[in-house]
Amino acid sequence: MEYRIFGEDLPAVSIKLNAGESIYTQSGGMAWMDGGITMDTNVKGGLMKGIGRMFSGESLFMATYTATKPESEIVFASTFPGKIIPLEVDGGHKYICQKSAFLCGTPGVDLGIEFTKRFSAGAFGGEGFILQRISGQGMVFLEAAGSVVRRELAPGEVIKVDTGNVVGFQEGVRYEIETVKGFKNIFFGGEGLFLTRLTGPGTVWLQTITMQNFAGRLIPFLPTAGN
Repeated sequence: MEYRIFGEDLPAVSIKLNAGESIYTQSGGMAWMDGGITMDTNVKGGLMKGIGRMFSGESLFMATYTATKPESEIVFASTFPGKIIPLEVDGGHKYICQKSAFLCGTPGVDLGIEFTKRFSAGAFGGEGFILQRISGQGMVFLEAAGSVVRRELAPGEVIKVDTGNVVGFQEGVRYEIETVKGFKNIFFGGEGLFLTRLTGPGTVWLQTITMQNFAGRLIPFLPTAGN
């Protein structure tokens, strides 16, 4: 399997599969493909696992694409302006990601759900109580909004992130929510009441845009019933 990510603010990933190789995505995630690729739609992993994926922002049904000819191309496009992150899952690490981060992955990659371990993180962390858990072995491609920064946190190293700017992190990074301190900071700082606190060791991916802020910018320009 070979891949190429192209496009700037509206990226896509082109994947070339050899005969017998497969890749899967949520229902409706494919942009275009060569004629030498077959499609099989199913509830990957069973009904209960499919229902869990729905709570993490994906579809109940997943589509698996398999090449019947060598050098068969299939393209998956990002659903919003941002970046596509290629990630090789080696079986030794698991990754926790924001809802709807998963774009596509090879069959050996397992897409599950992760419940936040602390009530504060689920209630105020911007992503809710259910996140995506990526494990197994193979290649996976993630969607992120805006530009992406990868940080390697040392043991005990802390980074504080505005709500919703976390794309994902290695399992083992501690994910907590803390209250912004100071009356003036809360009411006039523009960051709200809470920040996400990530503590190393492990890898963290951050995005410069949140979908909530992006949508908020568009709302004033959307037509209303009276206009």
